[in-house]
Amino acid sequence: MDNDLAFSSATRVRQLIADRELSPVELTELFLSRIDSLDDQLNSFLTVAADQAIATARKAEEDVVRGDDLGPLHGIPISIKDLEMTAGIRTTGGSLLFKDRVPEVDSAVVERVRAAGATILGKTNTPEWGLLGHTENKLGDHCRNPWNTDMTTGGSSGGAGASLAAGLCSLATGSDGGGSIRIPASFCGVYGIKPTQGRVPFYAGSPGPAFANLFSQSGPMSRTVRDTALLLQVLAGHDPRDASSLRSVPGDYVAATDRGVKGLRVGWSPDFGYAAVDPDVQSSTLEAVKVFEGLGADVEDAGLALESSYDPFMTMFGALAGSRYKDAAAGRTELLTDYTRRWFADGAQVTGSDYLGALGERDRFIASFADAFEKHDIVVTPSVATTAFPVGDPPEIIGGREVNPFWGYVQFSSVINLIGYCAASVPCGFDSEGLPIGLHIVGRPGDEETVLAASAAFEEARPWADRRPPVS
Repeated sequence: MDNDLAFSSATRVRQLIADRELSPVELTELFLSRIDSLDDQLNSFLTVAADQAIATARKAEEDVVRGDDLGPLHGIPISIKDLEMTAGIRTTGGSLLFKDRVPEVDSAVVERVRAAGATILGKTNTPEWGLLGHTENKLGDHCRNPWNTDMTTGGSSGGAGASLAAGLCSLATGSDGGGSIRIPASFCGVYGIKPTQGRVPFYAGSPGPAFANLFSQSGPMSRTVRDTALLLQVLAGHDPRDASSLRSVPGDYVAATDRGVKGLRVGWSPDFGYAAVDPDVQSSTLEAVKVFEGLGADVEDAGLALESSYDPFMTMFGALAGSRYKDAAAGRTELLTDYTRRWFADGAQVTGSDYLGALGERDRFIASFADAFEKHDIVVTPSVATTAFPVGDPPEIIGGREVNPFWGYVQFSSVINLIGYCAASVPCGFDSEGLPIGLHIVGRPGDEETVLAASAAFEEARPWADRRPPVS
């Protein structure tokens, strides 16, 4: 089979399978072969479930031959981020603590992927419990970028981004608690959307303490906007096992990709008023936002002059991270990464007063964005302040300004998790070193359709899916 098929859209692959022009088994074997030959350069997969994938693909092929009704993802090979529980497939959470864990149950996301007919190829790399914006853990080497393997993929859905960019799967699931879909989408030159908080249920697959989930959202990643819309259609919707999941009926996300942007009111912000930005990123995203004018949208300054969201985000995220994971690590903290121990230590210092103060600051950010969205239908910024940096070496200087290396490059994405809005990263160009740059499209809460419509219009005007990295 031609390796070009590995880069075909999931939408096209689904149609070829339904028309009996493509064998799900042969397609799955193609991807498994590519993983075997390429992934030792990337470390994008923590677990490859080859036997299970072939068995699922055979069942998918039998369904087609019998003329059975086919699910929306029937026969499509997909990677699953290793924070999602997968029955019968190792699930580490990116942690040495769980290097041998094989769950008996699926998370809600995996249940829906399986029910839609997809073939799970394996589990993609993530930092421990998703607690870092680049993908490193104690399970092995860093996850590496297909455009330059000396560089990071970002995180925490770094394995998902790398596996898509290198043509090792057709679709991928990610999750985003501070930019963890949008950062690797930007660094790896793929597309991903963080849905509105609660749009995709958070149910982990087994009962547990009812910790609040204020930031993290599972979501889809792919090489085209329409493919992401297809996967979001499968993932979205209320689940009674998740008290925080939205009860509103999801929109028609696939149809939204044909809507266009004529008359759309676009607010542009190069820095949210506080972020340091790399010059290549700044110039590329500024040129990209002008594309919307050519498509009939109205582009204006977003008028957002914010203070950094560092303090409220770190206070709340630290408290949540420590509360959720500390019991699992009790007595075994020597197995944890340094950054996880840091989160635990910082979270332990958060008082009730600190947390209430952070909630108050969060309300101010929500109000500022609500004001902006009275004038604009979407707000557009850079996705990340830089392009991919060397593995394990986040920047301390961006655009000539000193920044916190733990935080400085993610200031566009994390504030959107703080307020619960939806946002996507669209590939919009390359820097002087040939590394991808992402454009950040932010929508009102509940309005994934407009984000997808704007993304698809941009994609049609500035297509990117034909670009392949050196490791592909």
